[in-house]
Amino acid sequence: MNEQTRRIPTRPPMPRSQRGTMLIIALIVLVAMSLAGIATMRSVDTATVMAGNIAFRQSALNAADQGIQAGYAVLKTPSPSSDLTKDGSLWLVPTAGYFSNAPINDPNWSDAAAWVNAVKLNGGAADAAGNVVSFLVQRLCTVSNCAVGATCGGQPNLCGSTPGSATLSGEGNDNFRVQQGFVTLPQVHYRITARAVGPRNSIAIVQTLAR
Repeated sequence: MNEQTRRIPTRPPMPRSQRGTMLIIALIVLVAMSLAGIATMRSVDTATVMAGNIAFRQSALNAADQGIQAGYAVLKTPSPSSDLTKDGSLWLVPTAGYFSNAPINDPNWSDAAAWVNAVKLNGGAADAAGNVVSFLVQRLCTVSNCAVGATCGGQPNLCGSTPGSATLSGEGNDNFRVQQGFVTLPQVHYRITARAVGPRNSIAIVQTLAR
């Protein structure tokens, strides 16, 4: 055989030894995907809790409106209406929850102490949604058990009030003259405050004015 055509057989290349790089990368990706999955689950749980809290708060707000309606009913109860100059405990038919005066400084309605004298609907039993409703009715005057504009115990009874709808002497008249003024007594303001306490410590406080 010619020396030029003779070939020396060569061995096949040996595979390179594996160093585990792909395994490390796969583990890193797996850990990253696990963390992403956990974060997604926590986000869904948080959203569910927030939605539940909003629903409970809305339910408490709707329940507090029942307290407002009960306050209106209290204002319609006394007969004669002059009973409104006295606390409800002094009416011919004693009715809790009505007070003929209000403090000058508004109390902290979030404090349970402000609701000690409040009336609870249904005897304090919770409604179908688990809300306990309380309400207070206050005449916006400075002196209790005292007529509007009178002086009781040496203190003049000042009351928040506005003119009625038909208090002017007549349309078209010059109401800037002294003799042309208000001819009927102003209407006194009453404040109705209601609170509903429901599940998950949801609390709703609603307040309105009536005259």
